[in-house]
Amino acid sequence: YPDFDLEALNQDSGLSWNYMDLGEVVQGEDLEGYDALVLLLPRFSAESVSTDRRLSLVARFGVGYDTVDQQVCTENGIVLTNTPDAVRRPVAVSIMTLMMALTGKIFIKDRITRGGDQTWSQRSGQMGVGLVGKTLGSLGFGGIAGEMFRMASVYDMRHIAHDPFRNPEMNQDLEVEMVELEQLFSESDILCINCDLNTETEKIVDSRLLSLMKPTAFLINTARGPIVNQKDLTEFLQQGKIAGAGLDVLEKEPPDLDDPILALENVILAP
Repeated sequence: YPDFDLEALNQDSGLSWNYMDLGEVVQGEDLEGYDALVLLLPRFSAESVSTDRRLSLVARFGVGYDTVDQQVCTENGIVLTNTPDAVRRPVAVSIMTLMMALTGKIFIKDRITRGGDQTWSQRSGQMGVGLVGKTLGSLGFGGIAGEMFRMASVYDMRHIAHDPFRNPEMNQDLEVEMVELEQLFSESDILCINCDLNTETEKIVDSRLLSLMKPTAFLINTARGPIVNQKDLTEFLQQGKIAGAGLDVLEKEPPDLDDPILALENVILAP
């Protein structure tokens, strides 16, 4: 990540650091002699604890803690932190990008154009959907959702959200209507997943909630893949019960090559 500013680390004469390729799961022997670990993608589990017990801090670059075993950290006296402010704008930008690509049918138009005269006649049926007057919904109303709504304010959309754990001190500058979970799914034209992954939210977006969505609605998930029951979502997309989805997270990453969601034209995927 060449854009990361590491100057503060370089200027501290009492600090030495280096980059490590830790693989999928951090191994404890790789952390011997280290006091702290800044972690992005690899998982931290019981086998990640250094044998010399020197490690005292795991600082996760991101919002959630789902890639770190919190109990392991507690048992070994390791402080665990995250950086919610660091990813608010980038994730919100990803949401807006997926929203514009889905409603504008950009990928479908791209395929029509590349097909030349064999597909050119299809262009009039893929004009896309305007955003003015549409309802933008969010499951979760934290920092990323707030940034998303601020960026979307120029489109004259109605904004709604559901979050039983919302912090009333956050997003006070926004005019977002808080609604019940079922109302969120039934009224949103673009529904974005912006909540943490935990035992209460795992697979919370299932066939029951998806059945409440409009057939013209789009689902966007940039949070965590397991929040959505991917089998249910795939079936709804295959049957045209919702218009499309934008996903930069999946239940299994990387996905199996025969995963049926990879074959759907009404889905935009990103790693």
